Amino acid sequence: MSMLFSPLTLKSLQFRNRIFVSPMCQYSSRDGLPTDWHLVHLGSRAVGGAGLVMVEATAISPEGRISPDDSGIWSDAHAEAFVPITRFIRGQGAVAGIQLAHAGRKGSCSLPWLGGGPLGVEACGWQPLGPSATPFDTGHPVPRALTLQELDEIEAQFRVAARRACAAGFQVVEVHMAHGYLLHEFLSPLVNSRDDSYGGSLENRLRFPLRVARAVREEWPAELPLFVRISATDWLEGGWDIDQSVVLARQLKEIGVDLIDCSSGFAVPNEPVPFGPGFQVPFAARVRAEAGIASGAVGYITEPFQAEQIIANGQADAVLLGRQMLRDPYWPLHAATVLHADVAWPNQYLRAK
Repeated sequence: MSMLFSPLTLKSLQFRNRIFVSPMCQYSSRDGLPTDWHLVHLGSRAVGGAGLVMVEATAISPEGRISPDDSGIWSDAHAEAFVPITRFIRGQGAVAGIQLAHAGRKGSCSLPWLGGGPLGVEACGWQPLGPSATPFDTGHPVPRALTLQELDEIEAQFRVAARRACAAGFQVVEVHMAHGYLLHEFLSPLVNSRDDSYGGSLENRLRFPLRVARAVREEWPAELPLFVRISATDWLEGGWDIDQSVVLARQLKEIGVDLIDCSSGFAVPNEPVPFGPGFQVPFAARVRAEAGIASGAVGYITEPFQAEQIIANGQADAVLLGRQMLRDPYWPLHAATVLHADVAWPNQYLRAK
């Protein structure tokens, strides 16, 4: 029996397999609202057999977006716009998930295919926010250091976003604490230079991300699972690392988080990231073993036997596929054939099975 295609139960929710679609920005929203692109893009992955289909980093406020074309959930209208998408995903037997995010100092940028550079106010941009007034890179704007009152406001925005995600029909919420965005910025000593109770020591740097996780857990239904995506290391001396990630994971587990999605990097430019097949899997394995919490492995997982081995060896409880799912929305169905797993196909596609 394939372990990759065995069901996974978290809280009251059962995933039909361990193949999750990683949240991937599509830069195709209008004023934060999803479009037909999202219905087709996300719906195709549900039809293709994934256990979980996760919506891209979805901003809790307009200034929390990476670009003006990012997904958002800062109003009831945004929640309502997601309802047809979650209905379709769930109708195909997959779980619908959403990643709640704030871009922090990496916000207000142009589209990747237009260079991804910072946008000025005259080009529909805005002043980004951060834990400290330090720009991401040369040529990027100086972010405004958040006040204590603004931290309270952002915590409240995450809380309300979780409420709206539930109303929209999502069954999993993931809090984005990775890739150099706001919550990762608080965690990383390479970025966070605050001298108050939110900077300096590990305890202080954990404080605001844990506040946000706690607020989301309190708002999110107790019977539904909560995920957190982390960057397990900054890949630089003196930065955030896997030892600190284990400490964070233990505290997130105490709050009621159910799975840690283990990515890495992107807090600062030019990190020496050793990209390669399965290069982040050891992080998921350590978090799972040392924090006693379910973990997800992500990054250059492309082959069925590779994914099967990760699950069978107990290195992670699920694999999150990104680029491979862009290349092949039906990767789970094709992987099942390779692994001799008998899985259900959509009735409309049975003639091809």
